[in-house]
Amino acid sequence: MSVQLDPVVCLPDAAVRPDGHGQRHALPLLLLALAAVVLLYHATFWSMLELWSRSQTFAHGFLIVPISCWLAWRQRARLAALAPQPSRPGLLLLGALGLAWLLADAANVPVVEQYAATAMLPACVLAILGWPAVRLLAFPLAYLFLAVPFGEVFLEPLIDFTAAFTVTALQWTGVPVFRDGSNFSLPTGNWSVVEACSGLRYLIAALALGALFAHVNFHSTRRRLAVMAAALLVPILANGVRAYMIVMLGHLSNMRLAVGVDHLIYGWLFFGLVALLLFWLAARWRELPPAPTLPPTLSPTLPTPPARPGTSLRAVVRASAACLLLAALWPALALASHRDDGAALPAVALALPDPPAWRRLHDAAPGSIDWQAPYAGKPALFAATYARQDGDGAPVGLQLRWYARQVRDAELLTHLSSPYGARWTALAQRVRQVGLPGGALDVRESVLAHGGERLLVWRVYRQGGVVTARPVLVKLLLAQAKLLGRRQDGADLIVFAAYDELAPPPRAHLQAFLRAALPVIEQRLQELPHGP
Repeated sequence: MSVQLDPVVCLPDAAVRPDGHGQRHALPLLLLALAAVVLLYHATFWSMLELWSRSQTFAHGFLIVPISCWLAWRQRARLAALAPQPSRPGLLLLGALGLAWLLADAANVPVVEQYAATAMLPACVLAILGWPAVRLLAFPLAYLFLAVPFGEVFLEPLIDFTAAFTVTALQWTGVPVFRDGSNFSLPTGNWSVVEACSGLRYLIAALALGALFAHVNFHSTRRRLAVMAAALLVPILANGVRAYMIVMLGHLSNMRLAVGVDHLIYGWLFFGLVALLLFWLAARWRELPPAPTLPPTLSPTLPTPPARPGTSLRAVVRASAACLLLAALWPALALASHRDDGAALPAVALALPDPPAWRRLHDAAPGSIDWQAPYAGKPALFAATYARQDGDGAPVGLQLRWYARQVRDAELLTHLSSPYGARWTALAQRVRQVGLPGGALDVRESVLAHGGERLLVWRVYRQGGVVTARPVLVKLLLAQAKLLGRRQDGADLIVFAAYDELAPPPRAHLQAFLRAALPVIEQRLQELPHGP
């Protein structure tokens, strides 16, 4: 005699029968918490949307959110079968992210604000539903981070690689070329690798496509990582090939082709072909989803393992309420830290006595000196050109900008599209240590070029009484001052000297001037009034 049993599907450890009040209400409460985060941090999310709309590099952000929602929707049946397991680590993570957002808001670091606000969404999932739900939704939640407009820090390395690749390829094919930074000259014309030619937009688009392709078509971690690595490396190499082909096309056509709008058209067509070839090759190793395995008939002597009891509605509500309170705390503190931003400050005349052993050649009003560093807002300004009293060495330029109070887009460190002006191009940048009577001082050194002219520029910042060349430290000191109600004033100090491209940079001359001028500048800045 045989007993016929119906096949039984074994539930995972976290699965429960969908009959508990906590389970039925967990998803609506989670959606409420996510909506609250979006509303409370709407200014941060709106800044992301604005960047998507005005930058072709980040326009893919419009697709990331609906794709993430679609990927999460595909898991709705499995998500409904999970018992909510509210997690205290999720609440701790949400609090830490809120603090990071508050610091970034005070210091005006939009990319950190955007990452922190975006990371609050997975933190809410963890706090309300627990780790099983986070593991189930890991990719849709992680994919949201690709919507954050990030990558401009890679512009300079990509520009340098593209220029080096193009010049090397031209030399290998017998074309004479002279390179000067990101500019290079051929017998038929001059070329320059600018932001649009860096390949950053191709790289970011390929990364977004590659991540989605790997998730949908592969299941093993090794193959997914291989596809992701190819999506990162192939666009960088392909952009070098694209730049070389465009330059060769212009060179062979005597600068009649690939020098206008067709330049960009050829680039996108080439990138489209490369991406198509990359994903076509990857699809040849596509993995089929594993077939669900149902256990055979169970022995009548073995009972079905009981399902884990569901979490109570009270625990889910408590976790949701804690998420709402934590999310609302940080915007309230940020509002308090900006309470004095609109207060008027008296105008300050920023004047300096001549440093010892140096004399001023002329007062430098805007436009009356050879180079004027761009700046944001309306700081107090001082600019002049100095020469040694003994007549030794070339003139040295000084530019000093002082902000009594720093607000968004009017502070020491504000993103500028042309940080050195439209005329000059940065050839090299580094942090250099300079010996001064009071000890060593780090300065940000830049070498600017315009044709055969060169400018050696040293730059330091003074924030909270600390003189530094580190932008991160400046931002942290500014955030500390705003949150603790301390003085926010800061100064931007620039010294520079012109020289010929064949001559050595006049570092000793700048060092001598900085030795004499820095004590005078420090004393004057301490005398200035400041806002709260």
